[in-house]
Amino acid sequence: MDLYLDSVDFDEIEQALEFGFIKGLTTTPTFMHRHGIKDIDSAIVKLSGMVPELQVEALGETPDSIINEAKRILALPLKQEPVFKVPISNEGLIACQRLTAKGHRVNVHLIYTLNQAYMAIEAGAAFVCPLAGRLQDQGHDAIKLYEQCVEVINKHNYQSKVMFSSVRYPEHVRQALLAGVHVCTAPFNVINRLCDNSLTAAGTAQFWEHTQLMTQSVGSLMRPENPICMTSDTLASAMVKMTESRLGAVTLVDSEGNIAGVFTDGDLRRRLQENGEKILTKTIEEIGFSRNPITIEQDASLDQAVKLFKESQVDSIVVMEGNQPSGHLDIQDLVKIGLLGQEHL
Repeated sequence: MDLYLDSVDFDEIEQALEFGFIKGLTTTPTFMHRHGIKDIDSAIVKLSGMVPELQVEALGETPDSIINEAKRILALPLKQEPVFKVPISNEGLIACQRLTAKGHRVNVHLIYTLNQAYMAIEAGAAFVCPLAGRLQDQGHDAIKLYEQCVEVINKHNYQSKVMFSSVRYPEHVRQALLAGVHVCTAPFNVINRLCDNSLTAAGTAQFWEHTQLMTQSVGSLMRPENPICMTSDTLASAMVKMTESRLGAVTLVDSEGNIAGVFTDGDLRRRLQENGEKILTKTIEEIGFSRNPITIEQDASLDQAVKLFKESQVDSIVVMEGNQPSGHLDIQDLVKIGLLGQEHL
């Protein structure tokens, strides 16, 4: 089954063509009107240079007027000859037969019955086009009509192709495939959702998560901020550095620059609740701090970091480069990119 795009939105068309297998484009005057196109001929010329095959309307009240409209379109500076779309009618069938006899291709559309489809086939239509959505809106079994059209063409060796149109949702494309139609023309918002599936999305996310855990290092994710205080600094100094870095912890070092511990926002709240604001001028050494900080090497994998968060039950890990603290890895850094969720906590 060939897949066509049903649109006149140039941006949509370019996006759809990136798939590489869109075989053609169908348009309608209604689409052009909705899209605000004023110069229909210029639009047709532009579209003819964009798509593998273009199908455009050739309207008229008589066979001659339909044929004259087709001739007028052919006189435009087109990159290719289009397929002419003609609504089903006695006049349209006569025009279809005459255009086909001259080597042009016609899509007879707005078909709602098998009798209409049969007449279009006999007139030599290259495409016979019932409208699924509109038929279903009226309570008719559109899929049955498509199956009947395909059966008639196969049984009697006709050359016409059945086109599934008036596509409303991805399910229509599935139904088109099962009905055995030759072509399905769909709007971009439907084509763009044909690969959507919640199970696929979940599986892809899981694969991506595990790949990141194995291949990315702690250093690639850790915060660029690296708040460090000496144990001799005041609590107020630690608060300032926490605020500036927007982290919930500062790394503490001794007078020789060696890591001595960590002071967290949790420590801060507990000390203030116990002793009040009078401790703001005291040193961190005086009020106490966590002397056994959880650390991890900068070149460790994110998988190791996840395990460490689970084992230690902390919210922040000090990242080390050799013997020196180089930054912090916060648990939210992993949560935000989907590498640590409730199942890990």
